Amino acid sequence: MIAPLASNQSSWRKTGSLWQACYWTALAVVFTWAIWQRFALPLTPIADPDTWGYLSPALRKLTGAEFGHSQGRNFLYPGFLYLVLRCFGDFRAIGIVQHLLGLAAGGLFLLTWRRLRVFVPDSLVNPSLYDAFGLAGTAIYLLASDTIRIETQLRPEGISAFLISINLYFAVQFVSCSFLERRRTGAVVCGSATVLTSLLLASAKPSFWFAAIVVMVPVVAFFLRQNWWRQKIALGLAIAVTAALVLWPERILSRKDAESQTFLPTMLFVIHADLIRDQMAEDLKENAHLPYSREWLERVYAALYSEIGKSQTNYPGHYPSLKFNPEYLWFDPSSITTQLRREFGSNVSALCDFYRFYYWRTWQRRPFRALQKVARQFSIYYYPDCPAYAPMKIWPLMDVYERAATSLDSEDYRKIARSLPALTDFMQRTKSLAENAPATEQQRLLRGALADLAVSYMSLLVLGLILSAIIFWKQVRWRRLRWLAALVLFGSAYNAASCLEVAIVNSLEVHRYITVQMYATLLTQFLLLWLILEFALDITQRRDTIARDLVAPL
Repeated sequence: MIAPLASNQSSWRKTGSLWQACYWTALAVVFTWAIWQRFALPLTPIADPDTWGYLSPALRKLTGAEFGHSQGRNFLYPGFLYLVLRCFGDFRAIGIVQHLLGLAAGGLFLLTWRRLRVFVPDSLVNPSLYDAFGLAGTAIYLLASDTIRIETQLRPEGISAFLISINLYFAVQFVSCSFLERRRTGAVVCGSATVLTSLLLASAKPSFWFAAIVVMVPVVAFFLRQNWWRQKIALGLAIAVTAALVLWPERILSRKDAESQTFLPTMLFVIHADLIRDQMAEDLKENAHLPYSREWLERVYAALYSEIGKSQTNYPGHYPSLKFNPEYLWFDPSSITTQLRREFGSNVSALCDFYRFYYWRTWQRRPFRALQKVARQFSIYYYPDCPAYAPMKIWPLMDVYERAATSLDSEDYRKIARSLPALTDFMQRTKSLAENAPATEQQRLLRGALADLAVSYMSLLVLGLILSAIIFWKQVRWRRLRWLAALVLFGSAYNAASCLEVAIVNSLEVHRYITVQMYATLLTQFLLLWLILEFALDITQRRDTIARDLVAPL
């Protein structure tokens, strides 16, 4: 008996050692390939029409003026751009730093996945298979064209994946330290980091404020637990200091930017313009008592009706879920928002009050249609295929840089370029790449994996939620998987909260709101696969046990 046992142990060690060697070799290959894919591309970051709002504060500071808000943008990403340009004096450094942060996000995906194993200590999934799942997820994230494309953008999406990755990593660590391992110091440190990264993410990319609320759920649960009073006080103080450090500068800087006041109200007005138009028509028909005169409201209604019609005629096919183009209403020099600014003159607060009044009145008087709009937006993300995964074959960089060159061809940039050689160099490089930038191709195997993930996301999500409900309904039977089910619900809620916020205030047809969610979506989908596999293995094991018990007496 001793000899066979020793032989089996020796065989297991050899197999385990071989797997570890293959695992780390494959991981090195993945990261090497990911690095090559990123740095083989032009390092010049890609501008777009929104770039001025993010870049101009840094440009002003670099040319001796005051750093501040521009076009209602938060100060965090402009501050990041300023620090990079101040340290390196070259716009290509922005692309390099964002690529490095993207690689770090891939590393954090793997670290988070390995850490998640602690929530199912008696897992039935083979450790090698579990590690292979994590390696596959990391490879898909790091090598996907959309991931790399986002890192080249001169906008906060370029660093959002890193902020999401570090936020989710600390959230997982916090839950583990607080509720599983009972590590008090670790709970305070990770809880503070969770709150900090949540605020940084939501401030840099405001479409993640609802997701930040989801992340705060385990923090609230920490304060509701018994005892640990010193840790609760320490974490409470850390949250207060963190909130002050992130939110107070934003409040100070936004006071000097008039667009910070009008940005959100204007967005809500133009995105819901068709509902607001119909509500105005009903108010005029019923002669409703409103804080605005009937004659003035008739003019506004006529203008809004006309401009929505123009947006449909001039931009057919844009925003098909809305059936009109809100960007035309917002940015066209002759459209409704320009007309309303003239109507209200310098009274910005009155203009914002009007936008907010009709937005909330629409929700109060037409809640079903407003909810229909939200449901249509949700369907973009969840059905039939999840657009967070883009199995595109070719990425035509020449076209991208041509649009970037057009965006930079304005007097605002040219004026600053006269006194800032780095900006001149950036503009020249962009113009040159518009003529000779290469096209990149996403590998067929990766395209297939992304297509499969997109097709299967909704079905896996529904199945995972059903299994989670079963696990919490029969806790004694499925006690082993309750934490994994909670993580699945957490990841699903994180994605749903981001979608819900965009569905309410904007549209998920704006591609950047979707692509930025790929990291959290991918991690959640792999959690769903793990839960389904654990559930299936548990049923199989119990069935085999029952069969052996029935056969044993015979």
